[in-house]
Amino acid sequence: MAGNTFGRKFQLMTFGESHGEAIGGVIDGCPPGITLDFEAIQRELDRRKPGQSAIVSQRKESDTVQFLSGIFEGKTTGTPIGFIIPNENQKSGDYEHLKDKYRPSHADYVYEKKYGIRDYRGGGRSSARETANWVVAGAVARQIIPEIKINAFVSSVGDIFIDKPYQALDFSLTETNAVRCPDLATAEKMENYIKQIRKEGDTVGGTITCVIQNVPVGLGEPVFDKLHAELGKAMLSINAVKGFEYGSGFCGAKMKGSEHNDLFNPDGTTKSNLSGGIQGGISNGMDIYFRVAFKPVATLMQQQEVLDNKGNIVEQQGKGRHDPCVVPRAVPIVEAMTALVIVNFI
Repeated sequence: MAGNTFGRKFQLMTFGESHGEAIGGVIDGCPPGITLDFEAIQRELDRRKPGQSAIVSQRKESDTVQFLSGIFEGKTTGTPIGFIIPNENQKSGDYEHLKDKYRPSHADYVYEKKYGIRDYRGGGRSSARETANWVVAGAVARQIIPEIKINAFVSSVGDIFIDKPYQALDFSLTETNAVRCPDLATAEKMENYIKQIRKEGDTVGGTITCVIQNVPVGLGEPVFDKLHAELGKAMLSINAVKGFEYGSGFCGAKMKGSEHNDLFNPDGTTKSNLSGGIQGGISNGMDIYFRVAFKPVATLMQQQEVLDNKGNIVEQQGKGRHDPCVVPRAVPIVEAMTALVIVNFI
């Protein structure tokens, strides 16, 4: 199977399935001599792990990372960093009913048609549990570039949106609520809505906004390795992501050039930042900001039609432990993938 490696200079190769013994990865290209804060790495995993609040999957995993190589006396050696995260709370029996069935809007059908075999337990390799590996690598990457600040937050759930620009938000409030929304009044509405959706046995989508600050001028290449193209690839690699926009995004398509142009200040900064900190595929030193859209989780705790491997349409109700809304747990994943993109260009 191809496509298990992300990055060129700072590379992450991952392995493992949702209900296997463990997931894990190998980080190659990390510079030597970096003193790692292991507690900070674990904190990032704790932000992503299931069971952390009433509005996420109740699978109980400590998500404790174990480093196997590439570190000596707390510092990176420049050699590959191997790590594993044991799976501790598999309930594979929850998925036995899917052995011969394909869930709608999941990878089940295409995965089996492509490879001729699939691990139906929790989605196997295509499970979002894989993203815990990304969070480990992203947490290491952030310690290489501590001067660059990466802050992601939930900006919408369903049709509930933050109605303030990111400059008016206090990012320190993001971790004070289960939804990870720094606007507390909006966070309360979002949380109540997710709880309502969960009671209905349904799911809902949302968006995450990410802001990157203190970025130097010159990251990115002008043709195929544009900075925003690499960020887009990283975000669209995350499970359930349906869209990516940076700067003015799709709203920019409605504007005139005279409205959209970011006019210069004498020092090279710009009066506005509709470019989202990137021009011609290269960072311009302004804040980089983008938004990522997540679809509703495909597994519903209610009856719906599914396809079986004999070509029959049958009814099936979802089982197991699933998020009614994925965006609160996806915030650290968005930050991790952002860090992996930036550290590669640095």
